[in-house]
Amino acid sequence: MINETYKRRLEAKSVIRELSEYATSRGQEIGYENVFDYSLGNPSVPCTEDFTNSVIEMYEHMDPMDLHGYSPSLGNTSVREIVADSLKRRFDIPYETKHIFMTSGAASAIAHAVRLVTKPGDEVITFAPFFPEYMPYIGDAGAVLKVVPARTEDFQIQEEAFLEMLNPNVQAVLINTPNNPSGVVYSEKTLKRLAEILNQKQEEYGHEIFLISDEPYREIAFDGVEVPYPARYYDNTLTCYSFSKSLSLPGERIGYIAVNPKAVDADILAVICGQISRGIGHNCPSSTSQLGIAKVIDETSDLSVYETNRNLLYDALTELGFEVVRPGGTFYIFPKALEEDAVAFCNKAKKYDLILVPSDNFGVPGYFRMAYCIDTEKVKRSIPVLKKFVETEYPNR
Repeated sequence: MINETYKRRLEAKSVIRELSEYATSRGQEIGYENVFDYSLGNPSVPCTEDFTNSVIEMYEHMDPMDLHGYSPSLGNTSVREIVADSLKRRFDIPYETKHIFMTSGAASAIAHAVRLVTKPGDEVITFAPFFPEYMPYIGDAGAVLKVVPARTEDFQIQEEAFLEMLNPNVQAVLINTPNNPSGVVYSEKTLKRLAEILNQKQEEYGHEIFLISDEPYREIAFDGVEVPYPARYYDNTLTCYSFSKSLSLPGERIGYIAVNPKAVDADILAVICGQISRGIGHNCPSSTSQLGIAKVIDETSDLSVYETNRNLLYDALTELGFEVVRPGGTFYIFPKALEEDAVAFCNKAKKYDLILVPSDNFGVPGYFRMAYCIDTEKVKRSIPVLKKFVETEYPNR
């Protein structure tokens, strides 16, 4: 018998993936250069030469048995040590090797983290707008996802709604900063207040509430802003990271969980993650990827194109009358649609070969996401098309 839960998901495919597939199909008809595809958050800059060269060097000179053998279940020990040392230097938190668990990207990190701190029936709170895949990550662990409505004026945390949603069954809070889809960076004020609330509720409920911090866009920040590191403000923090965006390595599937050394049971949480891996199959991430990122641990790709694209789109959208919060990072922008039905809005845009993602699955109706990790030349060419779309479809806006 086929599992009906997964079978039903075929009827509710990822809107983002569907739009990306449509864009590809449309590109085969008219040339992909004529399709302004803002659907998929796939990095558009190359990985660093140092990463490429380090992998080439490993393949040429390392013992194949050492390079291609299984890594330990917690990850390559030397790589975990290098990751811990980098975090310690950057954020002044005394991470050690024992606090790092290597994963197949941030998705795997979140899947492990949720299972680490919840049991079936427990609640996990997140904040809209949120990455839609949080629903299967949490639901497949048997936990229940609760979503705090968005504070749309700035996409920081809506405190009153959060306080109303907290209850003794909440075991974890999941945040994403810089945020997909809004591009907003949680401020230090927001993170301090969040930590204050969680500390109060831990004492009130008599159990830990873990903060799961999803941070794959940590290095993509604009206007000279330094992204606050959530683990600095709250002890029971599990930091989930991926090198997919910072080093433009999404296909290599490599990331980690960093356990705050001050967290409850900090010394054994990574070991428990190793046991979780036995059940969900996210075990022993690529040895090549682990060793490769260790060689360039503090490097990033040239991410400056994303700020250039952000500026072009933000200026164009505001000039056309869109309400939009200026992104502080990532490569996403999240304007309010020109009608209440975001799906209808995005379907109209498709007639102009503008591929925009409606906001419904992000937990905020009436908005749309643009992933501007595309060539700047294409962004520039899309702006007159965007203007034509708005002026033709919404002449009385």
